[in-house]
Amino acid sequence: MDVETGPVTLADIEEAAERIKGRVRRTPCLRARFNRTPLHAGELLLKLECLQVTGSFKARGANNAVLQLDEAALKRGVITASGGNHGLAVAYAGHVSKTSTVVYLPENSPPVKAERLRTWGARVVIEGEVWDEANQAALERAERDGLTYIHPFSDPAVIAGQGTVGREMLEQSPHIDMLLVAIGGGGLISGIATAAKAIKPGIKVIGVEPVGAPTLKESLARGALVTLPKIETEAGTLAPRRSAEINLEIIRNTVDDIVLVTDEDMREAARWLWFEMGLATELSGAAAVAALESGRIEVPAETTVAAVVCGAGSDGIA
Repeated sequence: MDVETGPVTLADIEEAAERIKGRVRRTPCLRARFNRTPLHAGELLLKLECLQVTGSFKARGANNAVLQLDEAALKRGVITASGGNHGLAVAYAGHVSKTSTVVYLPENSPPVKAERLRTWGARVVIEGEVWDEANQAALERAERDGLTYIHPFSDPAVIAGQGTVGREMLEQSPHIDMLLVAIGGGGLISGIATAAKAIKPGIKVIGVEPVGAPTLKESLARGALVTLPKIETEAGTLAPRRSAEINLEIIRNTVDDIVLVTDEDMREAARWLWFEMGLATELSGAAAVAALESGRIEVPAETTVAAVVCGAGSDGIA
């Protein structure tokens, strides 16, 4: 796949950046220095999407999607299913666009996610044990009530919005050699890898999934989408049982490798981010750093590495 002619292109990402610039923050790409226990002998950069509006990168994709809806769709309202962060982002986008929002959450979502969703004015429905079951219920509700459904990772508009993270990182730090990016359904890494490979073809993009939810690593290994029989991770925002064709296609062609980390790896990385950097992250937010901290990936000392700290929270350090 040519990144300039694929399902999402750098031009789409550039347009998204312009479209959403009045609704999202340009987050820091911070050099990790002065640490008691450094994680990398070379330069390590942290892209702090945990400081984004609503606490994660998801605000980028959700706003890019909602801002492209026509007046009729906005009047009907929007709906989604989420592990929490995408739902918050859609609720935020719906709030500022003055449209109603319904968010379906699985039972494994932290209660604080539902509380925060309600503060943005969203109607919250708890359905199913995992995201996939909540998503099916949301799709049925969208069809029944005529609501506009916004997918958390397979919508090209959402992927383009998430791609603005990669574009922004390489504007801030063009010397980055390797990007570490957490994978749930694959929307974030699909967007980042598309932008990064178009801007700097030689850059390495490494995905990070939980051992208990290796959705895309398994799909790549089998050459087709797989549906995991079960989820065994507490990182709920990284835990769909199945991804989507668009994400698999982009990742197959733009991502260099996927490594797996345990929940304890993510917990240790979250503790490092808290004690060394003063950053409170959820487990998924620490996944990219966990790949380094745990030694799951070895990086030459002369390599400049950037890890996306993709979500705020306290479950990683609780």
